[in-house]
Amino acid sequence: MEKRIGAAIILIENKDHIDGMNTILSMHSTLIVARQGVPLRDKGISVITVILEGTTDQISSLTGKLGRLEGVQVKSVLTKYV
Repeated sequence: MEKRIGAAIILIENKDHIDGMNTILSMHSTLIVARQGVPLRDKGISVITVILEGTTDQISSLTGKLGRLEGVQVKSVLTKYV
């Protein structure tokens, strides 16, 4: 299967699930090229951006697991590269 470069934006509204999110990200660490987190304290949320490289199935597995966490929203975009 063809590899893709992608990005995922993770919005954390419920800090009770940060440990679960970090566990999922660690399980998929081979896909992660870069990660940046920004706390938006005045809004009571945190935003994490993750740059990913992997197959569509691998990236979908990661984002699907994250999206099932309560209080966590995930949006992703994938591109092809040669």
